[in-house]
Amino acid sequence: MTNYDLRITNFKSRKKRSGYLFVIRLSILAVGLLTLIFYLGAQDIWEAPLDESKFTFARIFFESPMGRRFMGPVGEGSGPPWSHDFPRAEEHLMKIVAEVTKLEVNPSGHIVSFQSDECFKYPIAYLCEVGYMDLSDEEVRRMAEYLLRGGFLIVDDFRGMREWNNFRYQMQRVFPDRTLEELPNTHEIWKCFYDISDLSIIPPYDFLPPQYFGISDDSGRLMMVVDFNNDIAEYWEWSNDPFTPIEESNEAYKYGVNYIMYALTH
Repeated sequence: MTNYDLRITNFKSRKKRSGYLFVIRLSILAVGLLTLIFYLGAQDIWEAPLDESKFTFARIFFESPMGRRFMGPVGEGSGPPWSHDFPRAEEHLMKIVAEVTKLEVNPSGHIVSFQSDECFKYPIAYLCEVGYMDLSDEEVRRMAEYLLRGGFLIVDDFRGMREWNNFRYQMQRVFPDRTLEELPNTHEIWKCFYDISDLSIIPPYDFLPPQYFGISDDSGRLMMVVDFNNDIAEYWEWSNDPFTPIEESNEAYKYGVNYIMYALTH
């Protein structure tokens, strides 16, 4: 084979590899664009305009490796895990918060993500179905920064050891030097507005007793409250349903109010 032939062969080989790389890069870009379109579509379709001078209850959007199992609309049980109970849970909770605390609030929630710095605009965020959460390295870094800078997470709506183990793994990535600790009923969060220290809310899963965990910063401030084996937002969402016992909804609202008031005062 002549040098000319070798040059032609090498050129064709490089061109073929370049074609493969182009296809791979194009595929990655397409996935990213679809995710962004879905995310922005959720914002455009389901969100009301925000008044930035008022308190906003943010909800965390995240990717899930099992996302294809959830093909229903945003907010429904068959929809993306991060969206369950949205937007009714936020809308109902904000009505109660505005009434009992006189806090000026945006009447609905707002979808944010640890994929961008926008998350730092909102001091409190809600995160659900973390058994399906799969954070990127960038989201891990930004979540840690969000919490250490004073942010507060309400983690809700997950159950069972498989989901717990996934959440604990994700938190070990966020805070390798901190651990999830069960919150005693003497913790200030249970008494900062309502006294709910008996933790008597009726669990939605009769066979799984609710437990409450948290992670604190170096000064002892609780950075997140974790409702394990529970789904408090489910009570918020269905509180206007005539078949939902009012006592259960009232107790669930007390949890939400306490979480928000603790976070805003610590």
